Amino acid sequence: MSKMRIESDSLGDVELPESALYGAQTQRAVDNFNFYGRTLPVTFIRTLALIKKAAAQTNQELHCIEPEQAEAIIWGCDKIIQGEYLDQFPVNVFQTGSGTSSNMNMNEVVATLANQFNQNTKLSVKNESDVSQKIHPNDHVNYGQSSNDVIPTCIQVSAVVACQQQLIPALEKLSERLSLLAEKNQSVVKTGRTHLMDAMPLSLGDEFKTWAFQLKESRERIDDSLIRVSQLPLGGTAIGTGINTHKEFAVKVAHSISQLTTFDFSSSENLASRISAQDATLELHGQLKVLATVLIKQANDIRWMNSGPNCGLSEIQLKALQPGSSIMPGKVNPVIAEAVLMMCTEVIGNDTSITIANQSGNFQLNVMLPLIADKVLASISLLSDAMTAMADKGLTGIVVNQAVLKEQAANNPILATALNPMIGYEAAAKIAKQAMKEKRNILSVAKEETNLSDEELGKILDPAKLAKPFE
Repeated sequence: MSKMRIESDSLGDVELPESALYGAQTQRAVDNFNFYGRTLPVTFIRTLALIKKAAAQTNQELHCIEPEQAEAIIWGCDKIIQGEYLDQFPVNVFQTGSGTSSNMNMNEVVATLANQFNQNTKLSVKNESDVSQKIHPNDHVNYGQSSNDVIPTCIQVSAVVACQQQLIPALEKLSERLSLLAEKNQSVVKTGRTHLMDAMPLSLGDEFKTWAFQLKESRERIDDSLIRVSQLPLGGTAIGTGINTHKEFAVKVAHSISQLTTFDFSSSENLASRISAQDATLELHGQLKVLATVLIKQANDIRWMNSGPNCGLSEIQLKALQPGSSIMPGKVNPVIAEAVLMMCTEVIGNDTSITIANQSGNFQLNVMLPLIADKVLASISLLSDAMTAMADKGLTGIVVNQAVLKEQAANNPILATALNPMIGYEAAAKIAKQAMKEKRNILSVAKEETNLSDEELGKILDPAKLAKPFE
């Protein structure tokens, strides 16, 4: 059995592991929120440490804490930012709605590390009996802050950083893959489909090009939303008024966060708006949901194009990644596309959770902040992984079944649409129906039913020309 120690807070004594870097408030949270085991994402924890570092730098600059205090706090924050001591953050996602337990967890761990730093270097504690000189979780690490402005700030900063470092590079990688496929397959003509029924022909390259364009627009929508997510509430403290902090803290700490992350952050024009609600984060997640639907559509199209090999469309053949059945030998399935479908479906579910969470504030505080943090960061990771998987595995090694595509395009009765200007809709419809009924090539039926020459019909009904009518 591990050794225990006693810590005290305003409610009394608490027993906790002797090796724990956190204190009484964290242990109370561990004891009270002993639910389904889910802690906040590592990205959130490291960003929270970064915010504490930025706050310490700013408070030192504003002469709110001593330089040696700031130095010790920054040293402790850096350890966490670098990935050390992450096991010291055991607080459940499902906790107090402001995230106070997670904020105090960070304050306590950083204070402990800062005091260890001071003890080792003997920089600040001149008299060991003078406890006022020691780093205090609330008085120093949390100086000029409240959980109510720290946690929403952490949600926003971690979302911006995750989008910039994970999501956007993955989106660009998938866009590049699709652009390469588009360029490679411009001359490949296939049958288009609407309502899952044969339609006019198009270039396979243009189909991939359309997907790349959807991603381009998704990127633009996300970038636009990130502008508002980058406007932070830190400095608003309890309810947005800035009580107990320096009047210059909000602007200066946003600048410090920008320097530490290399991304542009600013202080929100209305600090209270981002404490009482997370509208900007919900807006961003709405764009993530749009991206999820884009990827679902593309993954499903890939599955349809790959279907078969004998009784499906069989337009393409995806690279075989693993056996597809425990009972049917030789079966290979579009496993990456199916994994992407599940990941993106979860993102859509997350959007519902964040929507409900964002409306769950009363007056000056939203009380579902930890859930919002968990869901938005999960969605960014899911979409990043989904796009990377599609680019690296799902869309590599594709074999285009050109013979199948050529035969399907040539026998497509909907090519009769091109005859409309010459013979009218009704006559063209009659030709198309006859071709379908008799299972004949549209060209041969048109030769019998029109006065157009073979040369004219060959040009009018050429799938390649119909796929690119203006070239």
